[in-house]
Amino acid sequence: MAGKVVQICQEKINPIIEKMGYEVVEVEYAKKSDGMNLTFFIDKDDGITIEDCEKVNQVIEPLLDELNPTNDATYILNVSSPGIDRPIKTNRDYLRNKDKLVEVTLYSAQNGKKKYKGILRIFNNDFVEIEVDGVVMSFEQKNVAQVSPVIEF
Repeated sequence: MAGKVVQICQEKINPIIEKMGYEVVEVEYAKKSDGMNLTFFIDKDDGITIEDCEKVNQVIEPLLDELNPTNDATYILNVSSPGIDRPIKTNRDYLRNKDKLVEVTLYSAQNGKKKYKGILRIFNNDFVEIEVDGVVMSFEQKNVAQVSPVIEF
């Protein structure tokens, strides 16, 4: 059911949010401590404010009531920023983080390590490439658990 709810929202609600000028990074329908939650993670170039989240919530809440993607199952609607340290998942995330420091976490160790930090050079469906101390390292996507920006203050 969760997959179907997300699919319906991606097809029917995401285009509305995108017309409002936001990128929908992810739609999640999952059980949390307070029950089922339907969460839209949104972004825009200059960041997300609480006002942006409220604005999107006000627009999509009545549309979701009409669309009824959960077949009357109760849920909590959330609209949120994915955060500056969110994993790199989309082409837009890649473009935003290209030539920046990232951390690649692997499912299993490669050369005795599961985590590598380096400059992101390439990110696509097949592989991730980072530069570590002048050496380019390539990882097959099927072996990559997560790629995340390294936030330095």
